[in-house]
This record gives sequence, C-alpha cells and structure tokens, in this order.
Amino acid sequence: MTEGLDALVLDLVVWCAAGTRSYDEVIGAWRTSCPRLMVWEEAHDRGLVETRPGPNGLAVALTPKGLALVAPQIKHSLIVKAPAIARPRAATSS
Repeated sequence: MTEGLDALVLDLVVWCAAGTRSYDEVIGAWRTSCPRLMVWEEAHDRGLVETRPGPNGLAVALTPKGLALVAPQIKHSLIVKAPAIARPRAATSS
C-alpha cells in the first residue's frame, strides 16, 4: 500500500464520519477510473466502512474499526474548536 492511498483512505473515512452519506453519494464522490487508486474499495476491504439499509436506499457507515481510526482526529478537532466556541463575544459599544 502506498502512503498516498493510505492518506486518501483516511480522508474518505473522516468524510464519512462527518455525517450520514448515501452509497450513491460516496461512490459518486470517491469513484476513480485509475485501477491503482481504488479508495472506496480499499476502505471497504480494510473493514473501515460498510453499507447498511437506509431510509433512501443503501447508506455508508463506519465500522467500529473505522470509528477507532478517526476517533483521535475527532477528539483533536473538538479540542481545537472548543475554545473558540466557549469564548464569550466581545462587548460592542452602542
């Protein structure tokens, strides 16, 4: 496996972790015509994502293995963003 493909697989898993994605949306966004760069297939083969029945057809979900992969990034993202969210607004003079 190449480092570039590993980074793209991680990008796909993080992207899927950000919200519910339909199978069609994932395939449309991550399809490639390059036989050496099959990001969706690699993520699926590694057991990081799976398809499940959803309200509008198939949905893509992270597996426990996929969640474990992105958990450190999600925690870091929340830590980095928390101070900005918690910071009170500056008083404005009227």
